[in-house]
Amino acid sequence: MESYLERPPVPQLSGVVRTVWIQRTGDAAYVQRHLPTGGVELHFPVGGRPQLVGPLTGPKIEVIPARTTVVGVRFHPGAAPPLPAVLDDLVDQHVGLADLWGGLVDRLLEAMARAGTPERALAFLQAHLVREFRRAGVDPVVGEAVRALMPWQPVNIDGLAAHLALSPSQLRRRCLHAVGIGPKVLQRTLRFQGFLALAQAGAVATGRRGADGMAGLAVDVGYADQAHLGRECLRLTGLTPRQLLGGDLDRCACGHEHSASYRPFLATRNRPPLRS
Repeated sequence: MESYLERPPVPQLSGVVRTVWIQRTGDAAYVQRHLPTGGVELHFPVGGRPQLVGPLTGPKIEVIPARTTVVGVRFHPGAAPPLPAVLDDLVDQHVGLADLWGGLVDRLLEAMARAGTPERALAFLQAHLVREFRRAGVDPVVGEAVRALMPWQPVNIDGLAAHLALSPSQLRRRCLHAVGIGPKVLQRTLRFQGFLALAQAGAVATGRRGADGMAGLAVDVGYADQAHLGRECLRLTGLTPRQLLGGDLDRCACGHEHSASYRPFLATRNRPPLRS
């Protein structure tokens, strides 16, 4: 039977990792629709070759073989693990992790195999990432930009650049290097992730402009209206909101529970607006 268990990372990784998970496929192959999140992901199939999924700008379909277990890590935008490449070279790419980390991958795989269970393998992988991030820092300017671009409060990109004492072109270059996508694309991606966070939480719309249901959540997260949400959803996922959510606002049509992944978005919902 197919299963997917998602959870927050260990506390030492909470500033760089959005969520970790273990996915098991059943007796049939599973069609996975990867969606843009603004960050990168590490996928470690037990007994297989691990991959890095670069920042996505649209949906990417993967067929996971039957009876496969995958240990995964999803990073916050701008907080990718140490890599020998800038992230704009990895946009919309699935790359073998051995091509990026070399012999370290074989040592990781051996240690994760000795762990005995996917749960212990995930714990080992997180411990490895804690050590790596102690040695490699995260660009603090990009981190501040990502926080400002989270949904709920509209932010003008030029105003954000000025707030960060950068020109718009400098901000774009920093984002391309550390996130893989420019600030405007990241803002659109995070806005849609904010909508999914509200939907997953079964949130009630605030009622602005008299809208409720899906239309109300669309307005709450920063879309002009439900039609605007629909266009962005189709561009980012290849599906309409109803198709993606299976007709229910409080769950995903895939049947997976994603509350751990969306918790960071809900935590910023009532933050004060950016001040230039």
